[in-house]
Amino acid sequence: MKQKIITKLLTGMAGLGIALGAATAFATPESDRQELIKYYTTKYPNVKLEDYVYGALAFDADSKAQYDAIMEFPPYLGEIDKGRKMWETPLKSGKTYAQCMPNGGKDIAGIYPQFDEAKGKVVVLKNVINDCRVANGEEPYEFDDGKTMGLLTAYMRTLSDGMLTNIKVEGPKATAAYEAGKKTFYSRSGQLNFACASCHVQNGGNRLRSELLSPVIGQTTHWPVFRGGEKLTTLQDRYKGCFKSVRAVAAGAGSETLNNLEYFHSAMSNGLPMKASVFRK
Repeated sequence: MKQKIITKLLTGMAGLGIALGAATAFATPESDRQELIKYYTTKYPNVKLEDYVYGALAFDADSKAQYDAIMEFPPYLGEIDKGRKMWETPLKSGKTYAQCMPNGGKDIAGIYPQFDEAKGKVVVLKNVINDCRVANGEEPYEFDDGKTMGLLTAYMRTLSDGMLTNIKVEGPKATAAYEAGKKTFYSRSGQLNFACASCHVQNGGNRLRSELLSPVIGQTTHWPVFRGGEKLTTLQDRYKGCFKSVRAVAAGAGSETLNNLEYFHSAMSNGLPMKASVFRK
């Protein structure tokens, strides 16, 4: 059975070249994005571009209807409220997180990740939170601590719900980081010899056993997600899980490798609205 699944996923890999056409030395982030949009709108002409924010649900009307029903009364609202209380609790300096950030932290999540010229690397929203903590006398949170950093990030992203994703890649250093993230996305790894693109470009919208695979477009707009109720999963948690699934060694949360991957990945959703803190089964 496992071999049949692998064979199905690898069938027609030559066709992946259509979607990899942007992965050349002359590509730009916008041309990469447009190439993927062209690929998917050609493959699935009945799926509206704006519906890609729903991930695999965009391809299954019944699952989307179930999602809509659950989202009327999300089962994880208590968890989001915990994040809100953390956000509003003064730090040791007496300041709150909102006082660290432009616009009180509202409508800024859609510009992250971004390349920080002063630091010479990509920073994600979690870096911004930890910088605020350290500047105000607190210890930084662990990136993969779902009960602290996870909940705080989940709440903070609700402050940008509906904001259009707008990732900037400007300058040679930022471009190099973006290209490194793109290389990770398209490079095969692990014992199964899969790339992120194997599932989420060529096979986005196809089924793996009973599950639909989500396409790369729109994927980053709705993280963190709450799985099956109150189990929070961050985007970089999901990256690590994917690497584990193909039997590859994953880089750590907050590492340069995963931050660069998130940089590229997020840029492919530019122009799509944020869907903060959603339910997934």
